[in-house]
Amino acid sequence: MARSRPDDRERGRIEERGGSLRVVVYAGLDPVTGKRVYLRETISGTTKTSYKKANSVLGKFLAQVDEQRSVSSSVTLAYAIDEWMRTSELEDSTRKTYEGYIKRTILPVLGSLAAKEVDARALESFYTELRRCRTRCDGKPFIEKHSTKDEHDCVAEECKPHTCKPMAASTVRQIHSIISGALAAAERWGWITSNPAKIARRPKQKRPEPDPPTSAEAARLVEEAFEMDEDWGVLVWLAMTTGMRRGELCGLRFSRIDLDAEVIDVRRNWVLGKEKDTKTHQIRRIALDSETVTLLRQHRERVAARMRSVDQEFSEDLFVFTGTQTRGHTEPYPPNAVTQRYRDMATRLNIDTHLHALRHYSATELLTAGIDLPTVAGRLGHGGGGATTLRVYAAWVAASDRKAAEILGSRMPKRHR
Repeated sequence: MARSRPDDRERGRIEERGGSLRVVVYAGLDPVTGKRVYLRETISGTTKTSYKKANSVLGKFLAQVDEQRSVSSSVTLAYAIDEWMRTSELEDSTRKTYEGYIKRTILPVLGSLAAKEVDARALESFYTELRRCRTRCDGKPFIEKHSTKDEHDCVAEECKPHTCKPMAASTVRQIHSIISGALAAAERWGWITSNPAKIARRPKQKRPEPDPPTSAEAARLVEEAFEMDEDWGVLVWLAMTTGMRRGELCGLRFSRIDLDAEVIDVRRNWVLGKEKDTKTHQIRRIALDSETVTLLRQHRERVAARMRSVDQEFSEDLFVFTGTQTRGHTEPYPPNAVTQRYRDMATRLNIDTHLHALRHYSATELLTAGIDLPTVAGRLGHGGGGATTLRVYAAWVAASDRKAAEILGSRMPKRHR
């Protein structure tokens, strides 16, 4: 047996327990709970061979402790997640989303487990259950709880038989990212020896299926937008011609539009009532066509006149688009209001589309016209040197490639057979 502690505490021992041997090694105190941590392994039999194997395990455990690779903490996954969230630099919108998933989905199932007990099998089983039923029911029929506080005030229509609804693969992948991030931090902090989320299988990422409006539908949409409101028409037009994100349009200020150079300098994004960096934290300059420049000049003059009418001065720091014209352009157009207004407009026209599809429209029109991938990626603000653009718009890139082939073929000298 090994004894090398200054306080003579036994670091490791081999115990005979019935017809087997148990190896026990002291691994120190849990840095969070203060409890003693032990490494244990049972060897069947009490023969010389069994003792030889037990001594080998004892040596392995002692080396593991000496090299500080032992499981040094029995903290729960809930504690690890809390510490990771506290120390991580996350955008406010991302943090709010994560907190919802943690509270509703992760903690009720895995939160009480020791982080070291969470393995790949447990994670894969958890993801499988979520993909089967987001409430992880036991498969037996039951009546879902109604929303009223007093169960005696139940309305018959409010209490319905439970129907299993699988959680979207993208949502499960996001939950996996949260767990993986927390376990990676626990590994860095020495609470676990390895991160099982690295090897756990998660739902495959669904291939993007952009569904932009047709050219005819786009024409109807922009015409209807201008009929409704000149400002609204310019917003929809700009979304089509630049492919800017919703938050980027809402957070756009006049100071970022250079009408003489015919470019928009996209630097900021408006999300959850706050101005922040763009989604990919990139600054990009988008070139404008002459018609768009004309519309923006007219819009600028319209806003300046509007400000004069309420005895206020026009400022380059004003927002280009606002949903509260009576207060001037000191507040941006709320992103959710833009989405809802666009959806209502499309519904009236009987066109099945959404605001983000205008971004797809801008990208696919450019690719179909033969514009190179890096240029399109730059206008959209995609990172990865065009890898994201290629993944999302692969079908249109292929169509553009076919057009390029036909153009090249048409310029080749004809062979006489």
